[in-house]
Amino acid sequence: MKEFGYRRAHDVTGAVALLAADPEARFLGGGTNLVDLMKSGVERPALLVDVRELPLDRIETTADGGLRIGATVTNSDLAAHPEVRRHYPALAQAVLAGASGQLRNMATVGGNLLQRTRCGYFTDVSKPCNKRSPGSGCPAVAGEHHNHAVLGASGHCVAVHPSDMGVALTAFDAVVSYESADGPGRSPITDFYLPVGDTPHRETALPPGALITHVSLPAAPVAAHSRYRKVRERASYAFAIGSVAAALDIEDGVVREARLALGAVASRPWRARAAEAVLTGAPADGATFAAAADAELAAARPLPDNGYKVTLMRNLVVSVLTELAGSDAR
Repeated sequence: MKEFGYRRAHDVTGAVALLAADPEARFLGGGTNLVDLMKSGVERPALLVDVRELPLDRIETTADGGLRIGATVTNSDLAAHPEVRRHYPALAQAVLAGASGQLRNMATVGGNLLQRTRCGYFTDVSKPCNKRSPGSGCPAVAGEHHNHAVLGASGHCVAVHPSDMGVALTAFDAVVSYESADGPGRSPITDFYLPVGDTPHRETALPPGALITHVSLPAAPVAAHSRYRKVRERASYAFAIGSVAAALDIEDGVVREARLALGAVASRPWRARAAEAVLTGAPADGATFAAAADAELAAARPLPDNGYKVTLMRNLVVSVLTELAGSDAR
């Protein structure tokens, strides 16, 4: 591991100033991803700026009935918060589906959103990777890619985003707020993550050196009737091979509103707009749910070894929506 400096930030302005003064500095929250990448040589910061003591560790109800979640709130505290569990249950379920209890006690909301892909070619510095070294190539396209993207990928990168939390936040129209050297900014989460295109090393719209300060969830009554389901290759402590965050509002057997986001299928949490359009105003039954899944997955472009994901995600979407519709009927 490269030798590095360490500074503890005591206010947001000071933290941002430290990164502005050193382009090789990185913010340190829980360190559950960054430290691993430092050990493998993927990240080689000259300075770590510890932000854990900044006053960003609160979850507050907003005037419109939504939530304001500080960037240093731990995953454990987020999942256990009564307002999250009551009004956004899929978010609590998504957080609990990720990592282990020990890691959730350390990991932060801001860090979770910025975690890097677990693609084996990215984490192995002896291999080429367009995320690490733009223009070096993507060996996963012709190599090991069974858990890689089927939606929104390109020939430059087929890795998937690993966050469970991000999938639920995407379904509920979260907004990411940050502080940069040029002042504060905000980004809807669907714009926060950039399409992979031919620049896979540019993962988010966050300005260089900017610090995420909080995430806002607008009031969404439909979110109170939501589920998160994750499929993985072992029962626990594993990244998804497919996941769904869904919410339904049903009246007289008809879907009035639907929210749907997919995980582990693209370089970013995937908002299923085509599926939502099919669901809205349609009967809340298996035929509609299957048609919604098919509409979203029509754009899938699987690789030779990950075509199973298309069938898996179709079945997962139908299963979660059917479960929601059944609990609504009761």
